[in-house]
Amino acid sequence: MATTASGSSGYVCRRFFLQVITGRWFMMFASFLIMACAGATYLFGVYSKDIKSTLGYDQSTLNLMSTFKDLGANVGVLSGLLAEVTPTWFVLLVGALMNFTGYFMIWLAVTKRVATPKVWQMCAYICIGANSQNFANTGSLVTCVKNFPQSRGMMLGLMKGFVGLSGAIFTQIYYAIYGNDSKSLILLIGWFPAAISLVFVYNIRAMKISTHPNETKVLHAYLGIATVLALLIMALTIAQKKVPFSHTAYLFSGVAVCFIMFSPFLIAIREEFYTWRNREQLTAPIRLVDEAPTLPETEMKSEIEYESMETKEASASGCSSIFKPPKRGEDFSILQALFSIDMFLVFLGTFCGLGCSLTAVDNLGQIGESLGYPYQAVSTVVSLLSIWNYFGRVFAGFVSEIILLKYKIPRPLIMSLVFLLAAVGDLLIAFPWPGSVYLASLLLGFSFGAQQTLLFTIVSELFGLKYYATLFNCAQLSSPLGSFVLNVRIVGKLYDKEAWKQLAAKGMARSMVKELTCIGKQCYRLSFSILAATNTFGSIVILVLVLRTRKYYGGDIYKRFRDEIAENEKEMALKSAQEMQMVES
Repeated sequence: MATTASGSSGYVCRRFFLQVITGRWFMMFASFLIMACAGATYLFGVYSKDIKSTLGYDQSTLNLMSTFKDLGANVGVLSGLLAEVTPTWFVLLVGALMNFTGYFMIWLAVTKRVATPKVWQMCAYICIGANSQNFANTGSLVTCVKNFPQSRGMMLGLMKGFVGLSGAIFTQIYYAIYGNDSKSLILLIGWFPAAISLVFVYNIRAMKISTHPNETKVLHAYLGIATVLALLIMALTIAQKKVPFSHTAYLFSGVAVCFIMFSPFLIAIREEFYTWRNREQLTAPIRLVDEAPTLPETEMKSEIEYESMETKEASASGCSSIFKPPKRGEDFSILQALFSIDMFLVFLGTFCGLGCSLTAVDNLGQIGESLGYPYQAVSTVVSLLSIWNYFGRVFAGFVSEIILLKYKIPRPLIMSLVFLLAAVGDLLIAFPWPGSVYLASLLLGFSFGAQQTLLFTIVSELFGLKYYATLFNCAQLSSPLGSFVLNVRIVGKLYDKEAWKQLAAKGMARSMVKELTCIGKQCYRLSFSILAATNTFGSIVILVLVLRTRKYYGGDIYKRFRDEIAENEKEMALKSAQEMQMVES
């Protein structure tokens, strides 16, 4: 009898441990870590100066490279299509390989460990490295949204918030490991994200959605932890610029940041225990029933089951239904979504908004230099932008969710207002005063982060979750296109034009200087005035989308998921009852 009880107890412990590492909450924790390492592209302003000086690039060439970075970071159609036909672990594995390959080759070039690459090679390296970010997004973010569909706004806010913080997180970690060496930062963003993805590659997968009484409270707890992390990093950033830090102090700072990053693991264990205990209470009455229905074998499938429920129906529809889409909120096919007016408005609006934001972020280092800010001040501005990027992402996720559910205010309306906020930031750079770049970085970082979360959420709400991995990657294609037009063709050209004027005024030729540098308020005045006008136009475009979707957002957009959760809860309770009956027998 004692042996039987011991065996039963050991079985229960093993089941609970398996539930923890395979459960939704540990999956969420692992996803947060992966996303916290998926924003290395936002650090381009820190190490771009090394690329420019080491390889002798002018501003147009550097902006061309940053455009390929934006192209790689936002062209995620490949990762989306790959996710439709392969497991999530394979998507994350491919992303880890691309991340290491791209950034490691850049580090070899900047440190002169290989022969100086051609410009097209450097563009290819950074495009490959940045494109890995889409594989992290597709693997982790899309899976979390599918596992928590009723909390998608808050979930996306947290997930994109960690991406927004990643630049500042990397800064603290590289200070702790390498010291104040921006070239080593390139090496860090090459190996560290790849290592994190490999560790958790099998924990990220789609599951049957279920209810959890504390779900909102848990998400708010995660928000609290992330906010504490953001405030700590902001305090460390300011302190490190005011007071000289020893390597030991940097090491303690890095340990503190990592400790807070891993603290959600304790919440995951607590919530899995709560889920375990709650499920045991629910299944106890079911075990008393003599004739419990038997579940079919197909219920044992996990990831494939959820992602392919209606594959046959979609394939049978063919091309005849492209221009006959379902109602908003239902599952659109890829072509139905791409050929819809709503997607066109989303695409055009983000072409303006995200294109302007990417351009501003990529030029922030040179903006500070042109206005006479010292290098440390420029680094501080970039770090502050990363932190406010986080606040914008979580604000767009949590606050938009609250006002949507309580007041039925459409999410596109918030996006339209965010574009106007970015326009104000552009004007602060176009017409600067002492210290205005700090305020501009706050506005631009906040608006850029908010746009990211809102774009991902709006696509999921309007076009459904069935092909979400592909659709949100298609929608964000507008970002690199906008960045190319605005960054390379407008901002870069106008900057170089002003730099040429200053060079000619000194009676110097281009061959006499290593870098083509512009100094003064006029360097970015015209170009950022154009960005402000573009943001305003994007706001007007999104207002058209607001008018088209106001009826949809005025209804109950989460009803279908509540019905599905209720059905899944019944099946999970019956399954647990059967398992316990087998153990007791």
